[in-house]
Order: sequence, then structure tokens, then C-alpha cells
Amino acid sequence: MRISTNTIYQSGISKISQLQSEQVKLQQQISTGRRIASPSDDPVGSARALEVSHAQSINAKFADTRQTAQLKLNTIESNLTSLTSMMISTQSSLVAAGNATFSDQERQFIATELSGTLEAMIGLANTKDAAGNYLYAGFKTNTPPFDGTKNLAAPIPPAVTPTIVSSYNFKGDGNQQLLQVDTERQMAVNVTGNNVFQAGGNDIFATISNLVTLLNTPLTAANQADFSAGIAAGIGSMQTGLDNVLNVRAAVGSKLNELDTLDTAGTDRDLQYSKSLSELQDLDYASALSDLSRNQTIMEAAQKSFVATTSLSLFDFI
Repeated sequence: MRISTNTIYQSGISKISQLQSEQVKLQQQISTGRRIASPSDDPVGSARALEVSHAQSINAKFADTRQTAQLKLNTIESNLTSLTSMMISTQSSLVAAGNATFSDQERQFIATELSGTLEAMIGLANTKDAAGNYLYAGFKTNTPPFDGTKNLAAPIPPAVTPTIVSSYNFKGDGNQQLLQVDTERQMAVNVTGNNVFQAGGNDIFATISNLVTLLNTPLTAANQADFSAGIAAGIGSMQTGLDNVLNVRAAVGSKLNELDTLDTAGTDRDLQYSKSLSELQDLDYASALSDLSRNQTIMEAAQKSFVATTSLSLFDFI
């Protein structure tokens, strides 16, 4: 078979160009550390890497959402811890107030203390979170959940059992703020004020308000029984409220523990995704450097062969 000079040239140049292209590709891979520089390098591997990257991105977004949830729940937990301390202190004060040897002035001192406690509790109930939203207002995050005008100075008439009527009405709503903290888990990250401070009709604001009025009322033989009954009812109401707050704290603590568990699982998934991406995309440097050296040798040999072949002439043999 006769081979034209043009065919020899084209074949040689094509081979050298192919080797140069492979050399450039290997150099690019070595410089970037990636085996797949473009989808055409490995269509199946590129598709799989895209899937893994997408899953890793979603996993990272869930991790960010869990951080937001933890911040909200930790704020609630801190707030409820302060509330718990106030309620325990209030119970101790009420036990002391029931002492028959106390004078009217000493009971008024306790009333003043409870009045300050009530103000502090209202402050806790109207706490804002880091974003400036009211903590216990449900979806009405721009509305103070508790607002009202109290009257603590009015004395309780003798021989009349005080009626607990709260002047602090709940202005929020009962909606839950749900966050998607994992693929299959939505979590409520708020607690509404009516379920903390007025749960089951046991209004701790009204209780303390009426106790302040009771303690400011001079004690006489005629109202002694009503006074004792009022103190006992107040202690019972505070205990009921405290039990409710502790239950809410337990639920918040349970969610925080769950978030820690989800974080651990999310971190493990992220490591697995990173490992999978590394196996799909990362370059085997030893193999790539070996291929680079081999291709360089072949290309040099091809170039020398091409030069030698194309320089041949029939006149050299005449």
C-alpha cells in the first residue's frame, strides 16, 4: 500500500497533538488536585459528585437551622431558669408570711418584695430574643405577650376570700414556630406565654398580685381565717405554676438533647459526603505523576520519530 507524504505528516501531527492534549490535561489535574476537571472527563463520576455535593449542601443548611433552634431554645431555657428561681423564692416568702408572729409591717415588707418579683416576672414574660422578637408571643413577635394595668393597693375586705383576676392578659397567640432541623424532623422552637405563666387557668401573675394585696391588708381577728386560706391558696398556686414551668423546661431540655444528637449525626454525614467526593474527584498524585512522565517520554520519542521520518528523501538513497 502506498502512503502519501501528506498522510505521514497528518498522522504524525495528530499523534503528537493527542499526546500534548493528554499532557496538558495531566498537568491541569496535578495543579488543581482534581481528577475531574470537566463533566466530559467522567460523565458518570461527575453526575454522582453533583448528587453528593447537593446532599452535602442540604446537610449544611440543616446544621445552620439547628444552630438557630439551639439559640432560641437556650434563650427560653435561660429565661425559665430565672423564672424557676423567682417562683421558689416566692414560695419561701409566702411560708414566712404565714408566721403568726409577723407584724403588719413585716408582711408589708414581703408584699413589697413580691411586688418587685411580679414586675421581674412580667419582664421575663416580655423578653425578646436575639433577633428582637418577643419570646413568648407565638407568631405575634412584635407584640408584647403580656400587658395590663395592675392595682396592688386596694385592700381585701375583711372576711372575703380574694378572687384571683389577672389584669395581665395574654396578647400573643398559641402558634408554634416550626423549624426543619433534619430531613424528617420539624421542631417547635418556641413556647407561648399562656402555657408558661397561665397554664390550665393557674395564673401566677394574678396569684402574686392578689397575694400582694392580701399582705398589705392589716390582719385582724375577723380576717385571720381568710388570710390563712389566701396564703395557703397562694402557696398551692405557686407550686402548681412551678411544676408547670419545670415540665416546660424538661421539654425544652429534651429538644436540646435531640438537637445535639442530630448535630452528631449531621457531622458524621458531612464527613461521609466529603470522603465520597474525595474518592470521586480527588487525584491520585502518584498515578498522575507516573502518567505525566510516561507521556513525556512517549511524546519526545514521537517528536524525534516524526522529524526523522519527515526528513527522509529518495535522493538520500541515490
